[in-house]
Amino acid sequence: METQSLKKKLSVYLTDGGYLKNVSEEALFQLLICWENWKGTSSEFYRSLGFSHRQMAGLIGKAKKLKREGHFGSADFKVVTLEENPISTADSETNHCMAAEMVLPQGKLIRFQSINGLIDFLKKSA
Repeated sequence: METQSLKKKLSVYLTDGGYLKNVSEEALFQLLICWENWKGTSSEFYRSLGFSHRQMAGLIGKAKKLKREGHFGSADFKVVTLEENPISTADSETNHCMAAEMVLPQGKLIRFQSINGLIDFLKKSA
């Protein structure tokens, strides 16, 4: 996010006394992203937004705390789904003690008796 648009968003929360109060979580998230992507010094960042370090330090600290607590985690979260291949009863009865299976892109299946066999295979194929 560009600092000019962030400056306009933060100016909404500026009181008559010059304090930033009741800043929304969305604005704090955008402030934190902009802060983390800033290449210059911190004083240049504060100056570009038009606020002092005293005004911004508390907001950045609050944004970091919210991030640690997981309030902003949904932006980077990607859902991963695993497809389960149904195993026929004949396969499950005869091969119930296999340690590992690997499915290749061509649909071929490789079964290993132990994890060490799988690791050796992966080392040799790499």
